[in-house]
This record gives sequence, C-alpha cells and structure tokens, in this order.
Amino acid sequence: MRVLAAFDKFRDSVSAPAACDIAASAIAGARPGWQVDSCPLADGGEGFADILTRAAGGDVVRLAVAGPRGGEVAAAFGVVSIDKIPRGARALLGVVAGPKGRVAIVEMAAASGLSLLDPGMRDPMLASSGGTGQLIRAAGGAGVDAIILGVGGSATNDLGLGALGALGVEFAAGSGERIDPAVPAKWPVIERISGSVPDSLPPILIACDVDNPLLGPRGAASVYGPQKGLRAADAGGLERESARLAGMLCRHFGRPDSLALVPGAGAAGGTAFGLMAAAGARLLPGFGLFSAWVDLDERLAAADIVITGEGRFDGTSLSGKGPGTVVKRALARGKAVHVFAGEVSLREEIPGLTAHAITPAGMPLAEALAAAPGLLLASVKRAFGPG
Repeated sequence: MRVLAAFDKFRDSVSAPAACDIAASAIAGARPGWQVDSCPLADGGEGFADILTRAAGGDVVRLAVAGPRGGEVAAAFGVVSIDKIPRGARALLGVVAGPKGRVAIVEMAAASGLSLLDPGMRDPMLASSGGTGQLIRAAGGAGVDAIILGVGGSATNDLGLGALGALGVEFAAGSGERIDPAVPAKWPVIERISGSVPDSLPPILIACDVDNPLLGPRGAASVYGPQKGLRAADAGGLERESARLAGMLCRHFGRPDSLALVPGAGAAGGTAFGLMAAAGARLLPGFGLFSAWVDLDERLAAADIVITGEGRFDGTSLSGKGPGTVVKRALARGKAVHVFAGEVSLREEIPGLTAHAITPAGMPLAEALAAAPGLLLASVKRAFGPG
C-alpha cells in the first residue's frame, strides 16, 4: 500500500514537513509494510522557500533581516537552477533565461510573518514588511533571472511600503522628515514619495491564491486585518489611509488607480499591490505553481491512500487552499482520502473523505497547540492501526 502524506502547517504549532514526518512515523508503526511518500504543502506561506528550494536541489542563502516589529530575525531565501524546475512550473513562471539561468525563492513569512510575533505583539498598524524588502534586495543581488515571492502568512497591512523602503523608495512628511519604517500608524503624516526600485532588480513573480482587491469589504484590511490583530477602532482609519497612500503610489509610479482593484492586489496586506505599483510585479497562482513544482498530480496518481491536513479544516479549505485542493484532486482520481486537523467543521459529508479532528473535545486552544504533535501521531495510528 502506498500512502501520500501531503500536510500543510498547523499554524502556531506544527510545520508542514513536521506534520508529514509525524504521519509517516505513525504509519510506519501501524503498518510496517506500507510505503509513505511525504509531500509537505506550501502555497506561498511558511515553508514555501525551503520546500521549493529543496525539491529543486537548490542552495539556501541565510541572512539576518528586520522583523515585522523591529529587531532582527534569521531568515533565508533559495536559489535554484531553472533547468531543475519541472517543465509545468517553468511554463507558469514564464522566465526567459539561458541554460544557466537561476531563480530566487523568497518567503515573506520568514521575515515579516505573523508567526514571528507573540499574540500580544500582533498589530498591523505597527508592523512593517521591511525585512521582506531586504530579502528581495539580497536575492536580486545574487545574479538571478527572476524572484519568486511567496506572500502568505504576513503580519503586515502596510501596502508593502516597508519592502519598498528597503528597495530605495522613500516616504516623507510635509516637513521633509523621512518616515521609516512607513508603518500604517505613521501614514497620516506622509505627504511625499520619492525614489524608485533599482532597474537592475529582476522581475518579481508573486505566488498568491487570494483574489481580494486592495480596498473595500473584500479588501486587505477588512478581510485579513482582524486575523493580524487589527483593532476595530483602527479599521476605518486604516482603510482611508490605505486608499490615500495607494493613490500616491499610483501617481508616483505612473500606474492607473484601477491597480487597486486587481484580484490579488490585497494579498499580504497590500504588499502585492505595492510591488505591482513600484516594480511591475506579476501575480502567479501559488498552489498551482507549487503543484507543478513538486509533481503533485503524478504523486497523487501513484498513491493508494492520500492523507492531508492543517490546523482547521472547513468549507473554506475547499476553496483553493492546499489541503482542500489535495482532497479534491485525490477524490477525482478515486483515491481513499483522510484529513487530520485540529478542528474539522464541514457542513456535510463528502463521499470518499474521512475527516479526523485530532483535538479532544473541551481541550483549551493553548493546550491543544502544545500537544498537537502527539495528538496527530495518535490520531493517525488509530486511523490506520490493525483492526
């Protein structure tokens, strides 16, 4: 029997590679004769750079950059040879390069991620994407033909102004005082934008699966702000200032105001918008790129059983998220599918899918997060143990 273990992360608890390893260990103990193919998932968030870099046999470049609330964090980006990337993924990238071409893979979560902050420190009014800009700048200096940026899991809603600041764009008050970092709490005094992104910076390709515009009821602040710690009292001001700063960016870089309406412009608190405005960045389907990069369809076809999971599996998981996409593709191939999640909330049963909630009823969230590795191990063992 061949099992494909394709887990996403359990946020604030278990990484995607660790979840796959735990599941493989449980199956090895319960069914020693079974084979397990581990395929950690990443659609642009935590683990994106590491997973794609390792899959293509690339190199990891480590450096210290600014964290989302200041200080330094240890981060990294990957560099891979284009000829090591599967053909389907290369077609999505559309990179024109010679036989020795290379691309860099940058992960926003590594520098400006929500997971880098304790819950009490999460506040997008004070969080900056500056560290992401430092990673992009370093990757651009590594002699690559393009930069792939995964923007999932960010702590920010700064329209990417922090990243742009690290790349050469300056923001100033009417008095001429430079505003750095240009976090939303300081936006009301910003009246001038100057500078630009270097012409030498390679094309930026943003891996992103959200289709939210920058502004409005489906915009960055409205939909994702509360998840990042945005207080209700700050929401209206952030929306108004986002609209004002977006207009300033469009005018400064000669872009139409309609850029804010592009599906995906609201990704990562508008970082996608900022990079499209200032650097002409292009959006790519994050999970589609990942799937092609790791030959997911071929691995699904080879499996007898598919297991996947994440922290919470609900109806939204089936709308473009990694585990939900795995479930849909596996069921379409007639595979037996099991989902393991901290919490499962589905309105109706899905034929062919067996869902397992690994958290005991009534267990407090903090305790469940700490116990998640053991809970996942035990749940997989119960599901596949003899008898």
